[in-house]
Amino acid sequence: MRRPSTHDAIVIGGGPAGASAALALARRGWAVAIVEKSAFPRRKVCGEYMSASNLALLDRLGIGDAWRAEAGPEIRRVGLFAGDTRIEAPMPGARAGPAARDGFGRALGRDILDTLLLDAARSAGAEVFQPCRAVAIERDGDRQAVRIQAKGGSSGNEATILRAPVIVAAHGSWEPGPLPSQLGKVNRSSDLLGFKAHFTGSSLPPDLMPLLTFPGGYGGMVLADHGRMSISCCIRRDVLTRLRGSLAREGGGQVSAAEAVEHHIMATCRGARDALEQARRDGPWLAAGPIRPGIRAGYEADIFRVGNAAGESHPIIAEGISMALQSGWLLALELGEAASGHGKREAAGRRYEAAWRGLFSTRVHAADAIARLALGPGGAALIEAVVRNFPQTLTLGARLSGKTKAVPGLADARLAR
Repeated sequence: MRRPSTHDAIVIGGGPAGASAALALARRGWAVAIVEKSAFPRRKVCGEYMSASNLALLDRLGIGDAWRAEAGPEIRRVGLFAGDTRIEAPMPGARAGPAARDGFGRALGRDILDTLLLDAARSAGAEVFQPCRAVAIERDGDRQAVRIQAKGGSSGNEATILRAPVIVAAHGSWEPGPLPSQLGKVNRSSDLLGFKAHFTGSSLPPDLMPLLTFPGGYGGMVLADHGRMSISCCIRRDVLTRLRGSLAREGGGQVSAAEAVEHHIMATCRGARDALEQARRDGPWLAAGPIRPGIRAGYEADIFRVGNAAGESHPIIAEGISMALQSGWLLALELGEAASGHGKREAAGRRYEAAWRGLFSTRVHAADAIARLALGPGGAALIEAVVRNFPQTLTLGARLSGKTKAVPGLADARLAR
């Protein structure tokens, strides 16, 4: 076993939540380690859209100009594709403050975004262990010891021990594991499983981001970087099982989950079918889940949760990246000088939990209500009827989801570059 390495904070997970927390803390002078299990660049199940309210934050994190240079077109319209119906409405833009410089959100592939953020954290002084997996966390006096192992290594391989008073859990919520911050795995027939793919040659209007509804699930489409159109969706486990069985009987053989999902969307959603008619898939479908929407404890025993580990909204409102980035930033604001003692860390944890709920709880509950309606009996038809008669409902929904809400703490000079 290698000699322990000591830091002020260990961040487990190098995605937007973990990288933003690590970057902000490193800029504040903290010695930060990031443990990321995957080699970058890598694609990930994600809608990839980010609202304009985050652009001022990206500027503070030092990647705003790079993000603007890579991201897709501004999304000025929100839509609904349901059955044979296509409805569009204006996307609310940023009305004031730093975000008004950009006005509207855009989409960027996670293979590019995550690399930009992690490279910025590394440049700020964070020590990156990648690809490595955290396999255990144990109390070690006034610090905690994190055992990490190179990805793909056997249990007998030499491990590295990292020590720090603060652990930031940024590992998401989809993958169970041995860490005390990870969720247990319980499969349910009602679970929502996530799928995502890129396509090129799509006919989707470049400024439109439609919500897709179809029996047993929902999704979204958006034009991202370099002409790639991103389609992401969720579908109930039991519905997917029935679809695969039906397609196997029709075709005489087993079909993959992704093939069943794509066939289902194309068969039941005309807007998606039209947009993809001449398109070509760029790479394989990705799958993840099950999704676990809800609000969780943001702090427990010197472990601070950010991103989906802290709380997760239904992706029906396309706010996942925003919540990840902003939660990492919010934690860095609240930690302050907390590395100097457990009492201060606990107080920071309580402040962070309260600030997290103040910033995100409304959109989590709104997303849950919309998703339950879309997935319930007759819900998709009701949403379609309401939106057809009141298209401005789409604009209102985008605003309620937090797309124009300012990121707090951007004026804090202590976190400046």
